[in-house]
Amino acid sequence: MESEPYLPQQSHESAATKGTTFSRTCFNGVNTLSGVGILSVPYALSQGGWLSLILVFVVAILCWYTGILLRRCMDEDDTIKSYPDIGRKAFGHKGRILVSVFMYVELYLVAVEFLILEGDNLNKLFPDVMSFKFGEVEVGGKQGFILLTALVILPTTWLRSLGMLAYLSAGGVLASVVLVGCVLWVGVVDGVGFNEGDVLFNWGGLPTAISLITFCYCGHVVFPTLYHSMQDKTQFSKVLLVCFVTSTLTYGSMAVIGYLMYGENLKSQVTLNLPTTKISTQIAIYTTLINPFTKYALVISPISKAIEDKFHLDNRRYLSILLRTSIMITTLVVASTIPFFAYVMAFIGAFLSVTVSMLLPCLCYLKINKAARNLGFELVVIVGILISGSFTAVVGTYISLKQIITHL
Repeated sequence: MESEPYLPQQSHESAATKGTTFSRTCFNGVNTLSGVGILSVPYALSQGGWLSLILVFVVAILCWYTGILLRRCMDEDDTIKSYPDIGRKAFGHKGRILVSVFMYVELYLVAVEFLILEGDNLNKLFPDVMSFKFGEVEVGGKQGFILLTALVILPTTWLRSLGMLAYLSAGGVLASVVLVGCVLWVGVVDGVGFNEGDVLFNWGGLPTAISLITFCYCGHVVFPTLYHSMQDKTQFSKVLLVCFVTSTLTYGSMAVIGYLMYGENLKSQVTLNLPTTKISTQIAIYTTLINPFTKYALVISPISKAIEDKFHLDNRRYLSILLRTSIMITTLVVASTIPFFAYVMAFIGAFLSVTVSMLLPCLCYLKINKAARNLGFELVVIVGILISGSFTAVVGTYISLKQIITHL
């Protein structure tokens, strides 16, 4: 997922009473993990070289395992229904706040990424169409499309019931498959070929590669919701296995195809490399553009709801609309100021996704399950994840922030 915490909660709460089937839970899990990250996996490979493809499998295995740890945490207490509940069980009220903060910041930046994505790809299809002057300020094509996208999406953020949007966003799995198919078509049929990608390993680009790959597997905040909604909770480990295997095949395929096609010339999103005159490219870009339109409101909804609950705005419709509009405006400003898709994604992956998907599950599990602290293979694995995850978080965050500041 690219990180879309809480999204299935919108559609699962009603299902929770009778329980969700194994296949339905698998579908929702794959949909959670299949997101905009697929666009940047080839770029990640171009940063780290062919050997960084191993990282796709390593990160997938580690995140699958930490997903298992979250399930074990939930097994300790029937009252746990969400990720913040796990934080509360492990570290009390402060733990709940910590988990919630990481969740909401991640959601907010994913919303920013959606706007940057729309601006990049629309500007690719219609270059310089949206360039204009506003007083003394000159607005470029990309920023113009970001503004246009924000205006179109804005009314969807005012909706309290997001059930319809939740159903629309379920097309994420199909969109990922279509996207891989279109890129492959450009390489095979449209004459681009597969003659690039000759770097075996690039040490300097490794932190960026790891950060981008970790972003792809950050669906952990949603896993407790999926688990809680299942008819047969004993099947959840198999659900996680199906989700991670399916997502890894998709991500791995896109990474290999894109890197073979464009090598070191890959841009932050593989769609930006595709020839715009080809119908397959247009299908790929339009497929890419659909997701943000249907998912933006779902992504910021938990943030809006948390603020509304905090200040008791449930019965004040106009204040709710004002709040959601204000959140949209702030994401618009951030997206227009820092329109660097890959660098923002690398920052989310390094600072937030590593913390939410690797560090917090391990820390919560060790705190909740005393037996796990006994010296043994499991403890060695968990400590290894904590050490490697902390290193990735520190180095990846530093490099991504440095890249953002340099390009500003």
